[in-house]
Amino acid sequence: MGIKPRLETAFERLLFQSRWLMAPFYAGLALALLMLLAVFLRDLFYYVPKAFMMAPGAGLSSNDAILAVLTLVDLSLAGNLLLIVMFSGYENFVSKLDLDGEADRPPWMGTVDFSGLKMKLIASIVAISGIQLLKTFMNIGKTGYELNQVEAMWGVIIHLTFVASGVLLALMDWLTSKTDKH
Repeated sequence: MGIKPRLETAFERLLFQSRWLMAPFYAGLALALLMLLAVFLRDLFYYVPKAFMMAPGAGLSSNDAILAVLTLVDLSLAGNLLLIVMFSGYENFVSKLDLDGEADRPPWMGTVDFSGLKMKLIASIVAISGIQLLKTFMNIGKTGYELNQVEAMWGVIIHLTFVASGVLLALMDWLTSKTDKH
C-alpha cells in the first residue's frame, strides 16, 4: 500500500498549518517589547533630570548613576532577548521572514536555530540575573536600604543555578554535535 490515505494526508496538512497558531504569541511578544520600551523611557526620564541636579544631595551619586545605568542596560538586554525569541522563534517554527532587499536585516536572522536560541536565552538570563545581583550588592551600606541576607543568599544561589544551567546546556549541545545521530 504505497499511497497514503486521504485522511492521513489531510491530518498532516492540518498539523503543518497549526504552526500558525504560534503567530499570536509572537505578536504578543512585540507588545511586550512595547511595554519594555515604555518602562525604559519612564526610567530614563526619571533619572536624566536627577543626573543634572546641582544642589548638594539632590542629584545622583556615582553609585546611584551606576545603578540607574544598570537598570537601563537590564531593560535593554530584556528587549534584545525578546527580539531574538520573536525573530528566531517565528522563523524556526512558523514561517521565514520575507524581507528581500531589507538592508538592515541583522546577519544572525535566519541562522539562529533552536540550540542557538536556547544558548542566547540562557546567556541573557545570566546577564540579567547578574545585573540584579550587582544592584543588590551596590545598595549595601546605603542609608534607608536594609540588606535582606536571605534574599541576597537566594539571589546568589539562583544566579549560580542559571550559570550552571548554561554551562550544562552548552555541554549537552557540544556532546550532541559530536555524535553522528542527533
